[in-house]
Amino acid sequence: MEVKAVAKYIRISPQKARLVADVIRGMDAGEALKTLRYMPKKGAVIIRKVLESAVANADSMSTIDVDTLYVKEILVDGGPMLKRFRPRAQGRATRILKRSSHITVVVDEK
Repeated sequence: MEVKAVAKYIRISPQKARLVADVIRGMDAGEALKTLRYMPKKGAVIIRKVLESAVANADSMSTIDVDTLYVKEILVDGGPMLKRFRPRAQGRATRILKRSSHITVVVDEK
């Protein structure tokens, strides 16, 4: 039985978060948490919190054994963008897009 956790409107670009998500896709939940703990990326901290939430959601169900969980699916979708402007040369301005992400982690029993 699969259980999921979702984090929305996280201020990290989806491209950067997907680099971390691709590493742990398909791993055992415990092994993925260990990997994320020592990964030196901002996305690792965020995805670790979502994964811990998914494991806690599974732990609250009495029919699921937490030791047999693995990361079945992890999705990083784009959220809304903050649009800012930066001054440039000769009186011009360019748009800066500050991206956000929606992160979904689905765990399941083996």
